[in-house]
Formats: sequence, C-alpha cells, structure tokens
Amino acid sequence: MTDEEVAALEERLAEAEAEVERLQTMAADREARAVHLDDALAQAKAELASRDEELAALRDGLSAAQAETAAARSEGEELRVSLRSAAQKYRQAVLASRAEVPPDLVSGETVEEVDHQLEAAMRMVAQLKSHLESQAQAQRVPTGAPARRAADLGALSPTEKISYGLGQRK
Repeated sequence: MTDEEVAALEERLAEAEAEVERLQTMAADREARAVHLDDALAQAKAELASRDEELAALRDGLSAAQAETAAARSEGEELRVSLRSAAQKYRQAVLASRAEVPPDLVSGETVEEVDHQLEAAMRMVAQLKSHLESQAQAQRVPTGAPARRAADLGALSPTEKISYGLGQRK
C-alpha cells in the first residue's frame, strides 16, 4: 500500500471517527430528550389520573345534585297540587258563604288569587245591586189611590168643554 492510500484511509478513518462522534453526540442528545419526554409523559399521566379522579368526584356530586333536584321538583309539584286543592276548597267555602256572588266570577289557583277575584266580584255585585235599587226607585208607584179632583178645564177650547160636559152626563 502506498502512502497515498494510507493517507486516504487515515482520512476516511478520521471522517468515520468524526461521524461516529457526531452520531454518539446526537444519540446522547436524543437519549436525554427521551428521558425528558418520559418525565413529561409521567407527569402528564399523573395529572390525567388526578383529573380523572376529580371528574369522577364531580360526576358523583352531579349525580347526587341531579337526584336532589329531581326530588325537589317532585316535592314542588306535590306542593303545587296541594296548593291548588286548598285554593279550590277555600273558593268553595267562600262562595258558599256569599250566595250573592256568581261562582263564574271567582277562580284562581292560589288563595291570594281567589281573594283578589272575590273582591272584584263583590264590587261588581255591589254596583249591580246599587244600579238595580236606583232603577226600582225610579219606577216606584206610590201606594194608595191618587186624590180626586176635578179635571182642569181651563186649557180646553169651548168645543172641547162642551164635549167633555156631555160625556160626563152619560
């Protein structure tokens, strides 16, 4: 082998060693990066597990809250039905004690609504009663016969007076 071949081989060897060194550095960097990524992955998994636990706790809490809400709605509906029933019984009792009020004028789903409509109906009944009494007073005829007196002949003509007189004779 010649010196040139040896030099070329040494040069290639130096390049190969440089390439090996570069690859070893790159491998070390990648290994360090992989360790860092493994650590980050482990932290992410731990955080995910923690979040999963929180989510499970929130779901449990939500389920309990939904159950409580459903129970409260059911109880609320029962109370509304009971209130309507009590208001209807109150309405019937009030209408029974006030026969002058037409039942059609009083309705409502609560005691307050029944009271409000009852007041309005009572005002209407009072107005109608007052109106009917004033009409009855206007059409009233006094009792007993009117006093007898002679007809007023002053406004009659002489011919009418004669006719009236002849009519009285018969």
